[in-house]
Amino acid sequence: MIDSYEFGKIIIDGKGYTNDVIIVERKVYPDWFRKEGHFLQKKDLGPILEAEINTLIVGTGHVGAMRVGENVREYCKEEGIKLIELKSAEAVDKYNEIIGKGVALGIHLTC
Repeated sequence: MIDSYEFGKIIIDGKGYTNDVIIVERKVYPDWFRKEGHFLQKKDLGPILEAEINTLIVGTGHVGAMRVGENVREYCKEEGIKLIELKSAEAVDKYNEIIGKGVALGIHLTC
């Protein structure tokens, strides 16, 4: 469960992170890096690509500056994955609401 989020910081199960993270079925992958920073591409999904998920939540940043590429949308459609794009604070709320098996979150902590 995500305890809190604020610009530049997220606390997950009591542990703080100051870099973007991916969560796949409650496992945290810290220091999430995207090749083009504010543009999410399929190749940036890392461990999400290997997981069996049904929902992908993307936290697009505090003000929503990160854009989701068309190849991410296509991948989700092809795999039957529900894609939810929200500003990061809203993405945290949605993740906590539907947390469980088959749910992944990629969250940008700033911008």
